[in-house]
Amino acid sequence: MTGKRDVAMLSLVALLSGGHVLLEDVPGVGKTMMVKALAKSVGAEFRRIQFTPDLLPSDVTGVSIFNPKLAEFQFRPGPIMGHIILADEINRTSPKTQSALLEGMEENSVTVDGVTRTLEKPFFVMATQNPIEYEGTYPLPEAQLDRFLLKMKMGYPERADEMEVLTRAQHHPPIEDLQPVVSLEELRGMQERMKEVYVDDSLKRYIVELATRTRAHPSVYLGASPRGSISLMKAGQAFAYMHGRDYVLPDDIQYLAPFVFEHRIILTSEAKFSGTDAGQVVSQVMAKVPVPVQRLAK
Repeated sequence: MTGKRDVAMLSLVALLSGGHVLLEDVPGVGKTMMVKALAKSVGAEFRRIQFTPDLLPSDVTGVSIFNPKLAEFQFRPGPIMGHIILADEINRTSPKTQSALLEGMEENSVTVDGVTRTLEKPFFVMATQNPIEYEGTYPLPEAQLDRFLLKMKMGYPERADEMEVLTRAQHHPPIEDLQPVVSLEELRGMQERMKEVYVDDSLKRYIVELATRTRAHPSVYLGASPRGSISLMKAGQAFAYMHGRDYVLPDDIQYLAPFVFEHRIILTSEAKFSGTDAGQVVSQVMAKVPVPVQRLAK
């Protein structure tokens, strides 16, 4: 992706670790195109859900419809039944419909009419949202935010990168020439091998201390959850695996912590009024927690 290698890399970190990504930015910076490119790169089944104010939960999960010829109900799967799901502009629909994704994101399954259906792996949700201050948006519930492994922003490209985008798009979209670089079976193998990356106990204590400090911070009403600690460890394993290592470094955790923790932190009203943001809280916590001395991996 032109000029956005860090965003592409973090997306792969989430995909390898079995997590999900929330992309927040203004329209037109390439959020949707990046998800499509990721799906084509791994030969995955791509599904798109365009979230609108009138979207119903059954429009996401699927619905059982009575077939008079067979005299029985038949399940028609919704767009969530895919490998890579683009939840486009997720904050433009009601919280009730947003929550239709919760079970799939956490349990890799969907329950419709009392029947639970397992989602095929890999199952990866990349949700896009416009900033809350834009008209016609709904804030995501805290329970749903916690399901996202990472949250990041695209940002506008540099002038040179934007020039390259114009040149590539002049005749036909570059994504049309994109070919898979790995198969789904290879991707599943990588997801399993990533779990074997070594995480030293000192790094686990470091992660726990970071999470605990966010909960005790005076500007924080709700800090990073234990799910956030697990997410940071898994992200560190995937990051190390992508860089050809079988062990996690403290630098990996320090780089990933803002992307994993910031969206899980709920600030107090006083902190919001004073202009404090979650990024500042994470930076302050990381500055106070001693970095563990790296030891040789076992």
